[in-house]
Amino acid sequence: MNLVSDLLSRIFRGALKLVLVLAAMVFVLSFLLAALVAVLVMSAWSLITGRKPAPVVMFSRMREQSRQYTQGMWPGRAPVGDVVDVDATEVGERPGAESPLQRLR
Repeated sequence: MNLVSDLLSRIFRGALKLVLVLAAMVFVLSFLLAALVAVLVMSAWSLITGRKPAPVVMFSRMREQSRQYTQGMWPGRAPVGDVVDVDATEVGERPGAESPLQRLR
């Protein structure tokens, strides 16, 4: 009896593994097919409209910005040769103005 149940359990486990592997393959292939259809539709639409597809535009912008940042042109930062030195001046309080500490009291 033990031999028969072991044989049946092995057959059942093998069949279950086979079903799961087939299901995974169907999922992966359907995902790849959906991606291929999306790429083909976007390519056809870009040919019809004459515009580049949005992902291509986005990645080209990202590539251009990475080139710009690797050259040292960070936004909001002056280039090294354009440093301007200024004289510091002390700012005094206006006559009759209330200081922030006096407002708190």
